Amino acid sequence: MSDLIGTLIFSLIMGASIFLSLPIVLRRRTSESTTKLLEAVAIGILVFLIADVFSNVAPWLYRNGSLHGYGADPTLSLAFAVALGIGFFALYFLENRSKSGLTPTMVALMISVGIGLQNLTEGLVFGASSASIGLFSGISLVILIGFSLQNITEGFPIASPFINRHEVSPWLIVILFLVGGIPTIIGGVAGYFYSSPMASVFFDGLAIGSILYVIMPMIRGLIRNMDPLKQKVAYVGIFLGFLIGFLVNLI
Repeated sequence: MSDLIGTLIFSLIMGASIFLSLPIVLRRRTSESTTKLLEAVAIGILVFLIADVFSNVAPWLYRNGSLHGYGADPTLSLAFAVALGIGFFALYFLENRSKSGLTPTMVALMISVGIGLQNLTEGLVFGASSASIGLFSGISLVILIGFSLQNITEGFPIASPFINRHEVSPWLIVILFLVGGIPTIIGGVAGYFYSSPMASVFFDGLAIGSILYVIMPMIRGLIRNMDPLKQKVAYVGIFLGFLIGFLVNLI
């Protein structure tokens, strides 16, 4: 019972760490060049998250491959492909059914949903680890610290559509952060009681599909009406965002 309570508390810490980025994202005055650079960094972080999530799912897909050990597991691969499509096309239909198009709030909501799905899988990993090898084992603590640090960077992409928009309520950003962070707690408790390759693969597919879709309108908005010099700065920003995600993940 104590391990369950500890798992809940530590999952709460991981989920709440997303709020540590609030002082950065709530800045009221940012120049246009800085705004574009920060938006590019947010895209880079999301690109890294896709790579990071797939690195979690790949061992399951290729562990028991068909073709005499080569290739991917057909059942898990099918589940991953279905989840990928659901995550991608759910947002596709959401955008295309909206009469007003993609507003900053809608883009931020899409990002928070994608990150929330990714954090759900992280919670599942942590919960399963604490249940199987102990809450205070070295592996569980490493997972706790690593996921908490990564979650700090995830608040920035969620708030990126509102950069330099003074009319946005801070409470809206808080709600979006909750959408992104609470699934960590749900996953932690669920993973403590139940863990399976199929569930991990499916939720990872949902996360990748939704984040993949969100990146495209962000890039479209970033480079719209940009002169060549600012585009090059944006390219560097995307690289820096990916690098930040990579460096944080090394800890």
